[in-house]
Amino acid sequence: KDKLSGLVVTRYDYAVTCQHIEIVEAAHPVPDKAGEKAAIRILDTVSNLTADDLVVCLISGGGSSLLSLPATGLALDDKQQLDRALLISGANIREMNCVRKHLSAIKGGRLAAATYPAKLVTLMISDVPDDDPDVIASGPTVPDPTTYQEALDIINRYGITEPAAAIAHLKKGITGTFTETPKLEDACFKNSQAILIATPQQSLEAAAEVARQNGITPIILGDSIEGESSQVALVH
Repeated sequence: KDKLSGLVVTRYDYAVTCQHIEIVEAAHPVPDKAGEKAAIRILDTVSNLTADDLVVCLISGGGSSLLSLPATGLALDDKQQLDRALLISGANIREMNCVRKHLSAIKGGRLAAATYPAKLVTLMISDVPDDDPDVIASGPTVPDPTTYQEALDIINRYGITEPAAAIAHLKKGITGTFTETPKLEDACFKNSQAILIATPQQSLEAAAEVARQNGITPIILGDSIEGESSQVALVH
């Protein structure tokens, strides 16, 4: 236990006191300076590790905002402006997080790259349709199947023209100026494991079982959009 240490980032007013783990607060759904500072600290924490070290990450919904670190050449204001544009654009969470990953220094598998060669275990709590690990919190510790070209296509699809710096960054990524996000075959995932420990469907099923135990019959209302887990209504 003497070697155990860690840092958790959560929303404002959600921090609690822990013995070995420090908890800091940041903004959601639009990132702020506190989240940026926390992301820098987390990268610093996992730098210079060896194959004898173990990193355990708990990743949950909201991490795209709470763990926000602009890519080289971008400012936090660029990320904030683009996040606001994405939130009102009509883009779905998969599309928004594709863009976020390609404007980030920590998301889209880049945190996994920073921990290598340490052993990395990621425990994931899903809040996204289909429970895709690379979409949850923009997948900081898992391979990213998306590309700069896809990110730019999304920006164009929704008519987003600002901030200019963010769009220019995506265009430079397409030309190879910036390295793509880590992919499945990259070495940083050789000692990495990602485990889904909770999903929306599991939560619904658990609620339904508690209802049954208390004499309430759950009924299926139907599938929600984008293939998200079925909703359950609890009725007497």
